[in-house]
Amino acid sequence: MTERRAVVLLSGGLDSATALAMAKADGFVPYALSFRYGQRHSVELDRARTIARTAGVADHVIAEIDLRTFGGSALTADVDVPKHDQVDELDAGIPITYVPARNTIFLSFALGWAEVLGAQDIFIGVNALDYSGYPDCRPEYIAAFETMANLATRAGVERTKLTIHTPLIDLTKAEIIGQGVALGVDYGDTISCYDPDPSGLSCGHCDSCLLRRKGFLEAGMDDPTPYQPGAIA
Repeated sequence: MTERRAVVLLSGGLDSATALAMAKADGFVPYALSFRYGQRHSVELDRARTIARTAGVADHVIAEIDLRTFGGSALTADVDVPKHDQVDELDAGIPITYVPARNTIFLSFALGWAEVLGAQDIFIGVNALDYSGYPDCRPEYIAAFETMANLATRAGVERTKLTIHTPLIDLTKAEIIGQGVALGVDYGDTISCYDPDPSGLSCGHCDSCLLRRKGFLEAGMDDPTPYQPGAIA
């Protein structure tokens, strides 16, 4: 096998779309992996399909798991998504939109697929600057998972070390957007909202919407997101 394959976690959001574009720019043949995990809405999966198709990925798998079995998050249980008017109103602690162990679960699936593909690289669009405070987005978590991955798999024992790439981890949202635009990412195909309406319009007031709007404002670019009427002042 001469091609450099990489599994790219693709949620349908801004960050993962940028990570996919960066993987391609680095010369990898991307295999996109998304999840139907019992999240509040399926709009993000529609967006993930569009992004994957536009990027020309080698394959796009949507894995089926159901984290509603455990709940514990506003994204997987009957709990209201917190809404705010400004970014500085966001809670300092870990918000209720954190899904317990989600990135660990997602990376474990990616690790299994990478081993089957003979891929030595996984891309995940985590960010430790303009983000919602999730513990599984920190550099030390990614480093620990990478260590575990190379101990826990046949590929890690018999082949070259597996690497987890986090190209966005030290970037602001504005910097992420700038790099994505330079790589041709169409952010109109992405969605960041935790609580869109049934037609897919973003709420404009959840943590993710506010951080997205802040990023586009600081980047000096228009946010192509369609928001619900009255969501933007």
